[in-house]
Amino acid sequence: MDRFLPRRERLLASSRPLPDFDVVTARGPWLHCADGRRIFDGSSGLICVNVGQGSPKVFSRIEKQFPRSSFGGAAVVRPHAQLELMDRLCHAVGRPQDSVALVTCGTLGVEVAVRLARNIARVRGGKQHGDILTSSLSYHGMSALTLALAGNHARRPRPEDALGLGPAFPAPYPPVHDHAVRACNASCADEVAKAIDNRGSESVAAVLLEPVNGTIGGAYVPPDGYLRRVSEICRERDVLVIHDEVLTGLWRTGTPLASDHWDGAEPDLCILSKGLGAGYTSVGAVLVSPEVAPLLHHDDADPLPAMGTMAAHPLQAAACLGVLDELETMDPDAFRARGERLGALLRTLTGLSPVQDVRGLGHLYAVELVPGRLWPLMEAAEKRGVFFYPFTGAGHPKSEGLVVAPALNSTDEDISYLTAALCDSVTALDRNG
Repeated sequence: MDRFLPRRERLLASSRPLPDFDVVTARGPWLHCADGRRIFDGSSGLICVNVGQGSPKVFSRIEKQFPRSSFGGAAVVRPHAQLELMDRLCHAVGRPQDSVALVTCGTLGVEVAVRLARNIARVRGGKQHGDILTSSLSYHGMSALTLALAGNHARRPRPEDALGLGPAFPAPYPPVHDHAVRACNASCADEVAKAIDNRGSESVAAVLLEPVNGTIGGAYVPPDGYLRRVSEICRERDVLVIHDEVLTGLWRTGTPLASDHWDGAEPDLCILSKGLGAGYTSVGAVLVSPEVAPLLHHDDADPLPAMGTMAAHPLQAAACLGVLDELETMDPDAFRARGERLGALLRTLTGLSPVQDVRGLGHLYAVELVPGRLWPLMEAAEKRGVFFYPFTGAGHPKSEGLVVAPALNSTDEDISYLTAALCDSVTALDRNG
């Protein structure tokens, strides 16, 4: 009979050196396990469950859409839910006149953004090549193209499989941009100018970057003025700016978009995903500014890329509308205050020996650890009822640490529970050497 039972090793999925949780129910940020334990999800799943699990608003939206149609291609069935989602989303992130491509995940969002940027660049500037430049500390998806483009050292393909692609400039963070002095500043954007000029601006369609670093390096925040200077450099050279806000978009860093933290940092194209689906559905959205979107309908433009069979799916759109309903009920002042309190409590860990750095914004922080302490700390935290997500390190030797990214609608009590459990875990490691 055993041969009829599903075996775990047949499921080709990520694994970790700790037992997984046998979850029987999940409500808000809490996982309830078969053995009676409850675990606080301190990293919003894979930094996506932004409004917690079991949302009545999300369920209500799906329930209303289900009897209307569970599927309908947007070119065939009038896309009522999709149009509502487009309008609500654009207003939510302060880009009310943008055009929107709805796709099925963040990776495909990046792929579609690349295709759209190349199309715009050819129509606008007559460019014959469509190079996309990325930084040495970046992650832009899991496809062969996006892994080859980006600076994810842990997941990059072998050189012979990288399609001749790779990151073009150092990110403005100490592990990958070495200075005589430790700190980076806005002048680090000069590296972007050098990269464009070395290729020739006539060959570069766009610069693609994460406005705040995600899990490759761990929640690094760019120097003040850096993103604005990148935008200026690109405009001077007729190069588009694409922001990958797959992880940071929709309030994860305390503002609707991470780029909102700095004046003059608005991109031409913006990619959203995790915070929009919030773990309820796989989704991606590419927002295109009204200054360049009309070029996609120009007589000389290539046809719009196929967005995929399940793109602009009505149930997908309904779930996303429920997520936006949840986000709109949040008190912005209280939400920002909780994020600031989270950061202040986490920074108290910096005096303990296992911790090398704490950094981040809003509800996205990284706790960088002394090498060799990550999994012992993760295990200690899980014994105390909190789960965290490990980040992929940077530098030489590679750093390691965990991401602290609770649901955006976590309560003050939730934040206290999370930080107390983490502090107790770090203290135990510090005490035990």
